[in-house]
Amino acid sequence: MKKLFFYLIGFVILISQSSCGYNTMVQKDETVESQWANVQNAYQRRADLVPNLVNTVKGAADFERGTLTDVIEARAKATSVNISPDNLTPENIQRFQEAQGELSGALSRLLVSVERYPELKTNQNFLELQAQLEGTENRISVERRKFNETVQDYNTYIRSFPRNMIAGWFDFEKKGYFEADASAQQAPTVQF
Repeated sequence: MKKLFFYLIGFVILISQSSCGYNTMVQKDETVESQWANVQNAYQRRADLVPNLVNTVKGAADFERGTLTDVIEARAKATSVNISPDNLTPENIQRFQEAQGELSGALSRLLVSVERYPELKTNQNFLELQAQLEGTENRISVERRKFNETVQDYNTYIRSFPRNMIAGWFDFEKKGYFEADASAQQAPTVQF
């Protein structure tokens, strides 16, 4: 009986000294949530630039209304899909990504259509907005990569033995990754 009592005390001391990785799991979970906020911030920056781009294009060219309407509608849809950091499942991330992909496609069509308007291509406001959009797309790419890296670190940590048992006890669940769209497998066609 004394032996069992000493083993139990030893186990309690061991757990109290190491905290079983719980604090590290909390820290890594917070890092994933913080990085998700950075991803959303980059997408919000793009959504904020779109009305300025559309207004500049409208003011500088007798433009196709359908293309502008597509951009406006895609922006509205993209900003309406929100995911909380607690809900980072692959399905929710896919839904978010699809809405953002529609906006990317609409913006691409808008920028390709602009080629027909030489006076717009030389407009300084348009050129600055175009550069801002390019920079924003790069930021989005960087933040998505960082997000995937933090998710990988978190998932690896909670799935490693013996932390996987502690993670299960405290409901630390695997997070989803950003994945490339199916359309990203094909190179875009450029026609002049």
